[in-house]
Amino acid sequence: MPRPPAGTPNARDKLLDAALSVIRAKGYSATSVDDLCAAAGVTKGAFFHHFRSKEALAVVAADHWSETTGGLFASAAYHRQTDPLDRVLGYVDFRRSLIAGEVCEFTCLVGTMVQEAYDAHPDIAAACGRSIFGHARTLEADIAEAMERRGMAGGGWTAAGLARHTQAVLQGAFILAKAGGGPDAAVEQIDHLKRYITLLFEARPGEGLPS
Repeated sequence: MPRPPAGTPNARDKLLDAALSVIRAKGYSATSVDDLCAAAGVTKGAFFHHFRSKEALAVVAADHWSETTGGLFASAAYHRQTDPLDRVLGYVDFRRSLIAGEVCEFTCLVGTMVQEAYDAHPDIAAACGRSIFGHARTLEADIAEAMERRGMAGGGWTAAGLARHTQAVLQGAFILAKAGGGPDAAVEQIDHLKRYITLLFEARPGEGLPS
């Protein structure tokens, strides 16, 4: 996933940016402090000046990922759509447009880390959870407005639940890409997600998906 440009980074920022790339490519467990220092072009002394451990860096890196990608999504063109459903579908289209290059370039840092850390490293897991669920919450207002405009409140599902479902599909799409399907496997699942949301909103109030 591309990242917005920033100013000249210091050693701490270089290490955080390196973490976004290296951990997505190698995984958290396989990434060493030496790997991070080499990618950042800094010394081990600089690493331990800013972070007491690799785990401490990973927690901060999860927040750094949220801040960095949050800016990317906040400035995306889909927000200019007047219909809230078009904004939701535009978000899905935008996610699809980011699927390009090597798998490690478009997959999610926090999704990568939480699969390894959810039990062994609770602080990392919590930071990843804040990132994933926090991003899902950015979709809730548009989904809720789309539901309200179409009289869909009380239909057995919620805006929050659908927002979380988008992230479940995206993270699953990344897993399929890593499992050997590559970008095409991820794109296929995102296309299914768009079809699902479209059909969900075509259903009449009180009904399920069209048969």
